[in-house]
Amino acid sequence: MNHSEWRTRRHRQLLGEYLDADPEYDRVYEEAGLAMTLGKAVYDRRKQLGLSEADLAERMHVDVDDIEAIEMATELPPIAVIMRLARALDFTVDVHLAGGDEPTVTIVAPAA
Repeated sequence: MNHSEWRTRRHRQLLGEYLDADPEYDRVYEEAGLAMTLGKAVYDRRKQLGLSEADLAERMHVDVDDIEAIEMATELPPIAVIMRLARALDFTVDVHLAGGDEPTVTIVAPAA
């Protein structure tokens, strides 16, 4: 799913057009949104710390391709990887998942 597909869905919702109930589409849409939020936060924090993708990959003991995939929101990484990101970038990740509510991801860097 790409940004233009998201925009189309959102515009249809705002215009009140009927959307077919497709649980798989909704699941993928939700996960992509979480992945994008996390990816942007990782990118922003990495830049704030003056780290390259290679530096972060070294801190996490992963390939540079793995860091790129996270930042590009290719997929939502597992919780264990998110925990390693938090340690490597010195930030807190708060994931709120509640039945019926829109899931949220909040990233908090320590105060300077």
